[in-house]
Amino acid sequence: MLRMPEGAAGRLVSGVLVALGGWAFVKLTDTGDAVSQPWYLHTVTALLAIGLYGSAYGISRGMVRRDVRTVVLAVTVGVLLKVLLISAVMFLFFAEPVSLLLGLAVAQIDPLSVGAMMARSRMSARGKSILLAWASFDDPITALLTVYLSSLVLTGTAPGGGALAYLGNLGLNLLFAGVVLAGWRLALRFKDRLNPRLVKAAALVVLAGLMAFAVWQVLLLGVALIGLFYRPGIAGLLDRTLAAAFYLATFALGMLLVGGVDLGRAAVLGLAAFAAQMVIGGLVIARGLPATDRVRLALGQQNGITAILLALALVPAYPEAVAVIAPAVLIVNILHVVANGLWNRTERTRFPDLTSESSPSPIGRPVS
Repeated sequence: MLRMPEGAAGRLVSGVLVALGGWAFVKLTDTGDAVSQPWYLHTVTALLAIGLYGSAYGISRGMVRRDVRTVVLAVTVGVLLKVLLISAVMFLFFAEPVSLLLGLAVAQIDPLSVGAMMARSRMSARGKSILLAWASFDDPITALLTVYLSSLVLTGTAPGGGALAYLGNLGLNLLFAGVVLAGWRLALRFKDRLNPRLVKAAALVVLAGLMAFAVWQVLLLGVALIGLFYRPGIAGLLDRTLAAAFYLATFALGMLLVGGVDLGRAAVLGLAAFAAQMVIGGLVIARGLPATDRVRLALGQQNGITAILLALALVPAYPEAVAVIAPAVLIVNILHVVANGLWNRTERTRFPDLTSESSPSPIGRPVS
C-alpha cells in the first residue's frame, strides 16, 4: 500500500530516490519534450489541486476557530512577508525579476510533512493548530500568486486584464466554494435517510467532478476552500492519493533535471527560505506563545509537493525553474532535518517534563 514515510528523514530520502529514478529514466530512454505537450500543464494543475485539497482536508476546524486571529495573520501577513524576504535576498544576489517567482515557489510549508510530524511533536495544541493551518493555506496563496504573476514577471504583461482579472478569478473561486458549500449542507440533511455506501460513492463521484471543473478553470483557492468542509470520509484513500501525487511529481521533477542544476542560485534560495521562516515564524507569528512553540515555528520550514509542482508549472515559461528550485527544496529539507534534530536533543535536556497536548490530526484525518 502506497504511503509516505512518516519521518522527515525518510521522506527526504524517498523523494531523492524517486527523483533520481526520473533522471535515470530520461537518461536511458527517449521520452521527447513532455513540457511542450498540451497535457503537461493540465497534469501539473491536477496534481496541484489534489495537494491543495489534501492540505485543507487535514485542518482541525475547531482548533483554528479557537485561535483564528493568529491563523489569519500567519496565512496572510506571514506568507507575504516570507515571500518578500526570500525574493529580496535573491534579488540582492542576482538582481533578476524572476526572484519573486522563485521566492513564491519555496515560501510555503509542506502540510504533508507537518501533519506527519504532529504526532511526535511536543508543541502546545495552539502552536500545532497555527503551524498546520499556516502550512495548509499558504499553499493556495503561493500557488495562485505564482500562476498569476508568472506572466507579469517573465513577459512584463499582466494576463487578461491585470488586477481586475485577478479579482475576477478570486470571485470565481469564492463563488465555486460557496455553491459547493450550499450543496454539501443540503446533502447532509438527507444523508441519514440513504444507504451510507451509496452516499459515500456519490460524494466521491461529485468530488471527482468538482476537481475536474476546478482544474479546467484553475480554481485552486476554491479547491482548498472546499477541503475545509467537503469531507466524505476518505481519509485512507486521500492519504494514498497524496502519496501517489507526490511521487509522480517528484519523478517528473527528476526527469527535468537532466540538464543539470544551478547550485549557486539554489543555495541562496534554500537558505533564504529557511531563514525567512525563522524570522517570520519565530518573531512575528509566534509572539505570545511558549518558548518551545516559538522555536518549532521558527524551524518549521519544509518544502514538498507544492514547491515541486510550482517548479514544474514554471518550466514552460522559465526553463531554469527546476534547476534552481529542486536543489533548493533539498537544501531546505536537509536544514529542517538537521535543525530539528538538534533542537529535539536540546528540548529533551532543557524541558524534560514537557508533555505534548492533543494535536491536530495528520493530513487526511481531520477533526471537526
